[in-house]
Amino acid sequence: MKFVLVTGGVISGLGKGVTASSIGLILKACGLRVTSIKIDPYLNTDAGTMSPFEHGEVYVLDDGGEVDLDLGNYERFLDIKLTGDNNITTGKIYQSVIDKERRGDYLGKTVQVVPHITDAIQEWIERVAVIPVDGKDGPPDVCVIELGGTIGDIESMPFIEALGQFSYRVGAGNFCLIHVSLVPVLSVVGEQKTKPTQHSVRGLRSLGLTPNILACRSTTELEENVKEKISRFCHVPLDNIMTLYDVSNIWRVPLLLRDQKAHEAILKVLNLKGVVQEPALGEWTSRAALCDKLQEPVRVAMVGKYTGLSDAYLSVLKALVHASVACHRKLCIDWIAASDLEDETSRENPENYRSAWKLLKGANAILVPGGFGDRGVEGKILAARYARANRIPFLGICLGMQIAVIEFARSILGLLDANSTEFDPSTQNPCVIFMPEGSKTHMGGTMRLGSRRTYFKVADCKSAKLYGNQSFIDERHRHRYEVNPDMVQQLEDAGLSFTGKDESGRRMEIVELPNHPYFIGVQFHPEFKSRPGTPSALFLGLIAAATGQLETLLKKGVPKTWSLSNGTSGLKSHRYVNGTKMANGSLDGIYCNGNGIHV
Repeated sequence: MKFVLVTGGVISGLGKGVTASSIGLILKACGLRVTSIKIDPYLNTDAGTMSPFEHGEVYVLDDGGEVDLDLGNYERFLDIKLTGDNNITTGKIYQSVIDKERRGDYLGKTVQVVPHITDAIQEWIERVAVIPVDGKDGPPDVCVIELGGTIGDIESMPFIEALGQFSYRVGAGNFCLIHVSLVPVLSVVGEQKTKPTQHSVRGLRSLGLTPNILACRSTTELEENVKEKISRFCHVPLDNIMTLYDVSNIWRVPLLLRDQKAHEAILKVLNLKGVVQEPALGEWTSRAALCDKLQEPVRVAMVGKYTGLSDAYLSVLKALVHASVACHRKLCIDWIAASDLEDETSRENPENYRSAWKLLKGANAILVPGGFGDRGVEGKILAARYARANRIPFLGICLGMQIAVIEFARSILGLLDANSTEFDPSTQNPCVIFMPEGSKTHMGGTMRLGSRRTYFKVADCKSAKLYGNQSFIDERHRHRYEVNPDMVQQLEDAGLSFTGKDESGRRMEIVELPNHPYFIGVQFHPEFKSRPGTPSALFLGLIAAATGQLETLLKKGVPKTWSLSNGTSGLKSHRYVNGTKMANGSLDGIYCNGNGIHV
C-alpha cells in the first residue's frame, strides 16, 4: 500500500483539497486505484452540527456520513464512493480511545496522547485505506491523505506526530509528502517572495516530517530563479517543486500538475516509476477546454439563506457547472439572500429589496437549495410563487421542495396559514411535519441521512424521463421534516403531482407541476452525486429547460460525450452588495482569477 500525504502551510484556504483531488486524479489516470482520507483536527465528531457559515456545506455520503466538503471534491474528481470513516476528526479519535479506556482495553495503563492517540490515528488510516471505493474488489493501490489546517496549528500536533511515526512504519518507498505552501507576490515590487515557504518547510521539518514535493501557490507561474532558491533553502529537488498558479477553471489544476511531471516525481518517491502508464486525461482536457470556450450565458438565481458564503452551496454550484457545460452554456449565478425578497426588507432596505427582485426576474432559472431555520423562508416561498406563476424553470431541493408545497397550498388551495411545523408549530394546515423517528433533543446524526431509494409513481413525468425511465433511483438525503402524507391527496387533487415516493408510499420524494415547463422539487440532495462527466439528471433538466433544450434532452437522453464549442470566457458568478451587482470572479475559487467562490 502506498500513501501520499498533502499538508498545507503559511495560511489556510490555499486549496489543499483541490490539490489532493488533482493528485488522486492523475494517479488514477496512470492506472492506479486510488482512495482518499481527509483529516480534520477539530473536536467535532463530524461536520453535521456545524453552521455552513462556519465550515461551508456539510457533504453527505451514501452511508449517511456528514463530512467535510473536501470529500465532495474527492468523489467528484475520482468518481468514487467514500464512507464516513474516510473523514477523520479529533472528536472521532478521542472518542474511540476513551471508549477503549472505559472498556478496560488498555489494562490499567495511563492513557496518553503518545502512544495511544497517535496509535489510534495510524490504525484508523491503515484500516480505512484498504477499503475499496471504486466498486471493484480488493484494496486500492494508493491512499491520498489530506491533513486539514496549517502546519503549526496546536490542534494538528497529535496528527503530525502520528503521521511522522506512520511514515517510518510504512517505509520511505511507500510514503510521499507533498506540502502546499504560499509564494506571495508583493504588489509594490512585483517580486515573488520565498520566505513564507522557507519558514513553513522549516516548521514541518522541526515536527518530524520532511517534504518530498512542494506545491507552491502563486498568482503567476514561479520564475526559475525563485524555484532554484526554494530548492536550495528547502532541500527539495528542483524537479519536485511545482507551481500552482491561477488558472481559468478548476479542471485545469490536474493538467497543470501533469504538465510539470508531478506524477513522475510522486511515482519516483513511491518506487512506481516505470510500473504504470502515462496519465490518460484526454476527456478531462477536452472538458477543461470546453469550459473556457463557452460564451452564451445561462442565468440561475440561487435563493438561499447562506449566500454570504458560497462554500455553503459548493456541491450545488458544482452540479450547476456540470450541467451548464453539458448544455454548452456559461453559468452565471445570481446570489439572492432569501430574506431580501420579503416585505420587511422593502421597508427596512428598499434598495436591497429592489435589487433582489430585479435579479430574480432577470434569471433564466430559479433554484432554492436546502437549509435549516426560519430566516428567509417567506422569501423562498415568494421565489417559488414567482417561478410557478411566471412559468420560470424551478428546482427546489430539500427545504426548497417543502416551501414549494407550502406555496402551492397557500396560493392554489387557499390555505393562507399553510406552513411547516418547523416554522409554525401551531399551524392549522401543516403541509410539512417532523419525521416521527426524529430527535428534537440531539442534533448530530439524528436526521434521515444517506442513500435512500425513491420509486417513481408516475411514468410519464419529467423527472422519470430525466433519470432514464428507471423504476427507482438511489439519492442521498439529509432532513428532519417531510411533506405531511395526510395532505397529499388534497394537494394532488388541486394539480400538484408527487411523482416519486419511498418504499412505504408515505414519504414524498419528488413533486412536479405537470403543466409547467419545469417545476420540480425533491426531498433528497441530487447535487451530491453529480460528476463532471455525468451531471445530475435534475440539474441537467433545469439548465436544459432554461436554455430551450429540454424537449431535445428528454427525447435523446443525457449526452454521453463532450465536444468543443466556440466562445471565450469562463464561468462567472455575480452577487449584489448594497443593491449593486458585483462581478465575483469565476467559480473555481483560489485557483482562478478574481476573488470568486472558494473550493
